[in-house]
Amino acid sequence: MDRPVPPRLLREPFGILADGTAIERLRLLGDGGFEVAILTFGAVVQALHVPDRDGDSVDIVLGHDRLAPYASDRRYFGAAVGRYANRIQGGSFTLDGIACHVPANDGPNALHGGPDGFDRRVWSVEAVTDGPAPSVTLGLVSPDGDQGFPGTLSVRLTYALTGPRELSIAFEATTDRPTLVNLTHHGFFNLAGVAEGGDVLDHVLTLNADSYLPVDALAIPHGGPAPVAGTPFDFRSPKAIGADIRAAHEQVRLGRGYDHNYCLSGGRTRVPRLAARVEHPGSGRVMELMTDQPGLQFYSGNFLDGTAEGKFGRLHRQSDAFCLEPQAWPDTPNRGDFPSARLDPGETYRHVSLYRFSTL
Repeated sequence: MDRPVPPRLLREPFGILADGTAIERLRLLGDGGFEVAILTFGAVVQALHVPDRDGDSVDIVLGHDRLAPYASDRRYFGAAVGRYANRIQGGSFTLDGIACHVPANDGPNALHGGPDGFDRRVWSVEAVTDGPAPSVTLGLVSPDGDQGFPGTLSVRLTYALTGPRELSIAFEATTDRPTLVNLTHHGFFNLAGVAEGGDVLDHVLTLNADSYLPVDALAIPHGGPAPVAGTPFDFRSPKAIGADIRAAHEQVRLGRGYDHNYCLSGGRTRVPRLAARVEHPGSGRVMELMTDQPGLQFYSGNFLDGTAEGKFGRLHRQSDAFCLEPQAWPDTPNRGDFPSARLDPGETYRHVSLYRFSTL
């Protein structure tokens, strides 16, 4: 008699919002302890378990054990970000001669879609797939004028285990009016494991980019791309994140570390290509990021200040995690010289990123 095949997709309650909306957690189970858990609130990756060189699997992403902190304390831990990831200067832009205004929520600028971005929304479960390659597709409709953006935007986001230790994150969006779209996954990673604590300064990073965007004191790009050669921003060869993080460089000072867009080689591509590789020597865990996007925001957790209580009773402090956010370049709506983030009716916005894990 054939034994029943255990499910690879599990659905469970995760809490209830103040308005009575029930939030689900959907767990996609891979082989050897590889597992991702996704919430319908913010389309958050709440947990990501990855084996080390000895086969021991631990959670490697910052987040919360309960719903309440996600709803009350906006940290973007593991969230889907939109309509426009990163910053828009002054929260204003002009599209086809029409002035658009996004409420400022980062000084005078709009950050990650404004004060009520996609990370604050309840996403619907559109489809689930069990079996060897489990997946979940979440949906969200952003109405015309939402946070100042024109057009009704319909978004679908699919999380799937597409390999033995590979997580695919795929966005699609359509609009009924010309608009701007820039969506991303905002994971905070620590390959040593969140429960272990400690910073990520010993993680060894490689970035496939010859240039980056210098920023002003408000983190808005000024000028155009600058070469990474001869600067602390050169990660074209493997280098520890902490190697130059205290270098006497104006851009490191402004960002209190790294919080900059890297201009990926090849720009926007038809299929995902290798953008970054991170190695943790202690555990042997390796993460490779493949993406089709033109930019990658590298953030070294500079503003984690010990006030956020995460999973395992940990208080997260500076450099306890790093972010690699595939996306369009920041402030593109105001920069005609940057790759466009425009989406017109009849077109489909697509963004595919693959997070591939292995061991040294």
